[in-house]
Amino acid sequence: MANVIDITGLPPERILFSPSPLAELGAALHALSEPGHHPGLHGWVTATNAGLKTDLADRLCEADFLWRSSRSDILLPARPGATLAEELDEMDKIDDERFVAAAFEINCSPAYTRPTPSPLVDADERARVREMAAARGPRQAAFTDRMLTDPDGLRVWLRRLLEECEQAFFGDIWRRVSIQLAADARHKTELLRHKGLAETLSATSRALSLEDAQDGSGSGSGSTRILVDKLARGRTTAFANAADPGVTFLPTSFGWPHLLFGHAPGWRPVLQYPVASPELPAPAALELVQQRLEALGHPMRMQLCRTLSRGPHTTGELATAFGITSPEVSRHIATLKKAGLIQTRRRGRYVLHQLDLQVVARLGSDFLEGVLR
Repeated sequence: MANVIDITGLPPERILFSPSPLAELGAALHALSEPGHHPGLHGWVTATNAGLKTDLADRLCEADFLWRSSRSDILLPARPGATLAEELDEMDKIDDERFVAAAFEINCSPAYTRPTPSPLVDADERARVREMAAARGPRQAAFTDRMLTDPDGLRVWLRRLLEECEQAFFGDIWRRVSIQLAADARHKTELLRHKGLAETLSATSRALSLEDAQDGSGSGSGSTRILVDKLARGRTTAFANAADPGVTFLPTSFGWPHLLFGHAPGWRPVLQYPVASPELPAPAALELVQQRLEALGHPMRMQLCRTLSRGPHTTGELATAFGITSPEVSRHIATLKKAGLIQTRRRGRYVLHQLDLQVVARLGSDFLEGVLR
């Protein structure tokens, strides 16, 4: 379960780690609109929402499909600026067709990895976008109509909205978190320079890894790929944007548990990753989560887990308790053990099995983090 970024032949200096005020504002707006994704931010979300002026809160509701279900690519700059104003200036330079297509391609497009026509020029795409927006509510539908009929006016409105967010709450946030994010980006840049990309990706997120695939000729040539462990599948290249090849990594203090991967056709790949902190658990591999859920899906293994949760038992004891043969118990135990759900230890000539309660207790959190990642 991996998204792939082909970086074959990419010079290390084309891999950029940098904080982005616009991306962090997008992460903050997402947390405000979906607090259930971010239990550690409930206090901040409650206080911030309570302090918003009614007019600003209403306008944020109108535009929330840009950051609620996922994040529009226009909010993930490939070349971050030092200030929000600088990044908004760059956003203003995106042509209308590309801007409007990007605004809808994640939430509304069934094929994010394939080029789709802009709803400004394609009637079918325009009708589909309007229908999707209408399902979200009348305010979102009105916002969409304005974007389709007056994109220039809507873009001025959107920029003013983001600037008001900076004045209302985000300016204070950015002054507080930008130092940490800049320090993290510098650390990753130094790690990349001295230790290489594989170690840098491992330090960035346990959901990121590097794969070198040899071509079989013995020449040592082949492809080099960054793997992003997410349920949604995608494939792109660091040369997706021919005018600006490379990959951009944006640290965020608001992002966990999300690991955002922007890779629309023609856009430079961008990854937004949560900065490491002691309270953040290491993400479990999605294949392991699936393996554990499948292991628990068998009714006999559920019964065995009930007994093994109460204390250690031998294979013979379990066979007698459930009226099945010892080989049958061994096969079920092997499946649970392979999934990491069982601890086994030897005491003299006896082998005792016991359910790993901490692993099972984290399974729900691992699953939730996996689907939100």
